[in-house]
Order: sequence, then structure tokens, then C-alpha cells
Amino acid sequence: MARMTGSWLSGPESSGEPATSEFPGEQLGLPRSGAGSLAGMTRRIAALFVDWMISLGIAALIVRGSSASTVTLLVWFVIGIVAVTLFGFTPGQYFLRLRTVRIDAPVTVGFVRALARQALLIFVVPALFTDSDGRGMHDRATGTALVHSR
Repeated sequence: MARMTGSWLSGPESSGEPATSEFPGEQLGLPRSGAGSLAGMTRRIAALFVDWMISLGIAALIVRGSSASTVTLLVWFVIGIVAVTLFGFTPGQYFLRLRTVRIDAPVTVGFVRALARQALLIFVVPALFTDSDGRGMHDRATGTALVHSR
């Protein structure tokens, strides 16, 4: 019954013993450090801040003087989807040398996963809750991870 009712919140299947790892990303097959290793929360937040500032600037150009809060959110949403779909990173992630990758296959993230990831990020809460590897619930739900690119 548990298998039938499992969801993206379910942890990895275990053999009765708790899974222990020496470093974040080990259970995902990612390296301890360097390119391909999981990014820390500080860099992820900094990348989000850079993306938000870029979106705020673009929104200010679009609205010119009036309230730009909704337009900023819309611009941030579109930039996130388009950039991750086409390049695998947002501008903020690029400046901080990060990349969004799929953990289940060595292919690009794709439009559907980028859309789902960005839609979950709008609610902020999934990004605040992390698993034992430090991945946000939005990354876990979409099968992605934010890793160092260089």
C-alpha cells in the first residue's frame, strides 16, 4: 500500500537501514566538490537575488513608473523557464557558476521540468524545505539539482 500511495515527498526506498552519506549529493552519484557537485544554500539564494534584480530592471523598463511588482514576478517566471530550458541555467546561476541539471538522465532539463520547477519556486516554501542532500523540494519534485558548473 505504501508503494501505491508514495509521492514526490517520499524518501528513497530503503532496505531497513537509514541511508547515510558522507557529503551532500553522494546518494545521487554527484561528486563531493568541483564541477557537478551540489550547490550550497548561500549560492542558490545569491543566484535567485541576481535573477530577481534583473527581472526588476526589465519590469521597470516595461512599466515605466507605475507599480512593477506583478510584472517583476512575471518577468522572473518567464526568464527562469526560458533560460533553464534553453541553456540549463538562469542569468543569476550563470554569474554564480551554477547549473540546473536532471539527476535521472544526462539530458537537458526541458520545458516541462523547467516550467514545473519555476511554478513551485513562485510559492517559495518548496525551496526552503530541503532533503538530506540539500536539494529543495522543487528540485526533488522535478528530478533536478542545482550543481556547480565549473
